[in-house]
Amino acid sequence: MSQPPTIHDVAARAGVSIRTVSRVLNRSTKVNSETRARIDAAIAALGFSPSLRARALATGRSFLIGLVHDDPNALVLDAVQRGIVAAASARGYEMVVHPAGGDAAVEDIAAFARRTRVDGLIVLPPVCEAAGLAESLSIPTIAFAAARIAGYATMLVSDEREAAGEVARHLLSLGHRRIGFVSGPPGLLSASERRAGFAEALAAAGAPLDPALVVVGDYRFAGGVAAGEALLAGNDRPTAIFASNDVMAAGVLKVAARMNIAVPADLSVAGFDGSALATMLTPALTTVARPLGDMAARAAERLIDAIEGEAADGDLAATLTLQIAESTGPA
Repeated sequence: MSQPPTIHDVAARAGVSIRTVSRVLNRSTKVNSETRARIDAAIAALGFSPSLRARALATGRSFLIGLVHDDPNALVLDAVQRGIVAAASARGYEMVVHPAGGDAAVEDIAAFARRTRVDGLIVLPPVCEAAGLAESLSIPTIAFAAARIAGYATMLVSDEREAAGEVARHLLSLGHRRIGFVSGPPGLLSASERRAGFAEALAAAGAPLDPALVVVGDYRFAGGVAAGEALLAGNDRPTAIFASNDVMAAGVLKVAARMNIAVPADLSVAGFDGSALATMLTPALTTVARPLGDMAARAAERLIDAIEGEAADGDLAATLTLQIAESTGPA
């Protein structure tokens, strides 16, 4: 069996030094376009794939990006991972995923970073909200959150408060006034931002959120089922329910189907996330769509820029949109 081509083979074919090939592989700006094109052609002709270990030894970097999360929603996590991988692989980086959470999150994440020697981190909510985490990290880091968190040099911020307000205005425009709400877990920034935005929009329209129609959820399907049972059990049930994520909205839809409550004829249901789940449900779910793949790819690009000393200043912002589907209709 023939040996795979090496960087020495690429250098010989292109008529340049190994150092010049290394510079091209590491995307250095110190190589002119003609030489770069010759090296790229040699790489393609030989089918050369650079060794991650060799690159790491040559540059002092691992070419690894860590993704830290504590998200039970596999569809959300899948979209984020795909976005990161697409952007990172194009720049010669790989992704390492690390679930983290709980009281020991800060120490756990620091140990993960040391153990894997990742060059940078993308930290998803709610892990990024852990007290002291931002200050404890000594490598480039980008956190995702529903609002700015002090301590992070760069964040990707999505205005979830305003997006939840859009859900409220949509339901109000359909004539709904008795509206139930399933919150996220207490203490999470996303949960408080979504609740605040929804309640503020209802109050501004003269239809304040009724505390009797609020159920605390947990962002999980079982929590959505329990919330649906609580809100739909009485005779004076709401005509619409906004669940703070799509998974809990799916639980509400399951309860409505079991109770023979037609959606949207007798009950409108809306969610939040815009994950693939929204289109899998019957009826298809009205939801706030987060461009998760795009958000993740942009964060990975910015993180790699920071690792390579080329980062722009300022946070990244995500545009959320209300995706109206079959699950909401006139009161």
